[in-house]
Amino acid sequence: MSSLILASSSAYKKMLLQRLQIPFTCVSPNVDEVQQKGEQAHSMAARLADEKALAIATQYPGAVVIGADQVGELDGTILGKPNNFEAAIKQLRAQSSNTSKFHCGISVMKQLPKGKLFRKTVLNTTEVTFRALEQQQIESYLMADQPYDCAGSFKVEGLGISLFTNIKSNDPSALVGLPLINLCTLLSEFDIQIP
Repeated sequence: MSSLILASSSAYKKMLLQRLQIPFTCVSPNVDEVQQKGEQAHSMAARLADEKALAIATQYPGAVVIGADQVGELDGTILGKPNNFEAAIKQLRAQSSNTSKFHCGISVMKQLPKGKLFRKTVLNTTEVTFRALEQQQIESYLMADQPYDCAGSFKVEGLGISLFTNIKSNDPSALVGLPLINLCTLLSEFDIQIP
């Protein structure tokens, strides 16, 4: 079996990949995550996943590399990582009683001899409907979970689940940032079978 590399420094993605019980290493890609002019959220997620995988695959020929990126959007506006309490309040206020989409791109690739690339990419979209949130509920939630490094300002694997009325997804791990059902299918094309 080829060596497997997760092109990420994300603790969330690492935790998810560990669930598959296969050996892997993490290598952080140096990729600019800025939205390109006119770029839509789903295109941005797919592009960044591909760029992350490519950055590492070219450094480690023969390794199977997983790149993933998640981009949230509300009514066409990108929901980035808030990075602080005030920005998180603003994001959650905007999402209150609304439905946001979270697009997760996954790109798996391997650099073959003579520099050729074998790559497979998939995009997974999850819709999240928020309940009506009062200011005090938002502040209490943020103090408890502190999701400042999470797009959309919530941790679905934590107390963030209490903010929603509905989640529409074909993969329960997608909202955390690495859709494992999709990933298992992609890895099988690289002769990595799970379990």
